[in-house]
Amino acid sequence: MQTEVDKKNPIQVADRIFAVIELLAANKEMGLLDISKSLTLNKSTTHRILDSLICMGYVSQNIQTSKYRLTYKICAIGNEVLQNVDIISVVHPFLVTLMEKTGEIVHLVQRNHMHAIYIDKVESTSNTVRLVSQIGKQIPLYCSGVGKALLAQMNDEEVLKIFAESEIKAYTANTITDEKRLISELNKIRKNGYALDAEENEIGVSCIASSFRAFDENDRYAFSISAPTARMTKERILQLQQYVMATKREIETASFCF
Repeated sequence: MQTEVDKKNPIQVADRIFAVIELLAANKEMGLLDISKSLTLNKSTTHRILDSLICMGYVSQNIQTSKYRLTYKICAIGNEVLQNVDIISVVHPFLVTLMEKTGEIVHLVQRNHMHAIYIDKVESTSNTVRLVSQIGKQIPLYCSGVGKALLAQMNDEEVLKIFAESEIKAYTANTITDEKRLISELNKIRKNGYALDAEENEIGVSCIASSFRAFDENDRYAFSISAPTARMTKERILQLQQYVMATKREIETASFCF
């Protein structure tokens, strides 16, 4: 069975153009030779694609180094997409309330194949700690609280398929890289209703998360409370899980009213 990633693009030039865009998005600047080698394209084809993207305003070339980089035009499009996502306007007030009750940073993510993408974030107003997270950034499902919360809504067959297609990497010593251990963890999440991330994605950062149903009842979204691990004691987690479960119920009630 073909996955979304495996399906062959019927328009080859579009496939190549977006491959260049995605490559540049993952790198600050790249030279023509590096781009062509990374994408296994010949230099002339790569050069034509870059010239086209420059013409449309999506790519610029550094006059001094001759290297290429994306312009902010791609960011503008991304922002327009996010502004049209109704789920954010519905859920955001609940995230703000959750932040005010807990004093911690709250995130909202949407599932995208094997990743979760940050689509909203409410910074804490009561402490000065700032975590490394950005709107539009994506993280693997298998090693994050929000990701595991999303995976827990799937059956084991679906989970193992996603795990097999993912690039498994140990981000920290706590990252789950074994499929049997992951399934065991998901069973706990299904029982408890929430997921924990104990420094699995970033050292010094822990979180508690839950997925929720919205609009079409597909489990594509999750939210989390993130905080420095030092503050995430067992007693604190027990308190936060009550806030999380209450917020989940409130969001689902509000979502199905639209």
